[in-house]
Amino acid sequence: MKKQQRQADIVKTLRSSREPVSGTALSEIFQVSRQSIVQDIALLKAAHFNIISTNKGYIIVDPPPREKIFKVSHNHEEIGDELYTIVDAGGFVRDVYVLHDIYGKIQVDLFLATRADVDAFVAGLKEKKTSPLMKLTDTVHYHTVEAVSDSILAAVEKSLTEKGYLISVG
Repeated sequence: MKKQQRQADIVKTLRSSREPVSGTALSEIFQVSRQSIVQDIALLKAAHFNIISTNKGYIIVDPPPREKIFKVSHNHEEIGDELYTIVDAGGFVRDVYVLHDIYGKIQVDLFLATRADVDAFVAGLKEKKTSPLMKLTDTVHYHTVEAVSDSILAAVEKSLTEKGYLISVG
């Protein structure tokens, strides 16, 4: 299979998958090395395909996502509910960050699209006995949320407001 055809087929595979597709899975599908897949993905990104690399694999976002930044606050026990609120409305939680008085912006990619993703994230916090970033700023933190439409972002905003988590939208 020629490289250009493989790249076109990678795009089709990513578009047809509802879950991230790992580089290993792509290398098995197309019978090439994982390094070849990494190179193909880099070339596709350079060609303006909106491919996101997550810890679970690659996803493609079509059309290019819209995004909003939500400034939120809640207690530690409400982390899962806050994230469920976003993904249940159709949002994709790209990251979490805080604005620290001394260190400035501290940001971590999350890439949460489903309740299962949220469950894994919350379980990871519990298993590793890790404090969330919001602990640094008295529970105030920000999420960059992506969606395929403005109406989904509006639904996220409405749901966060109804639950009392939303401080402001940027």
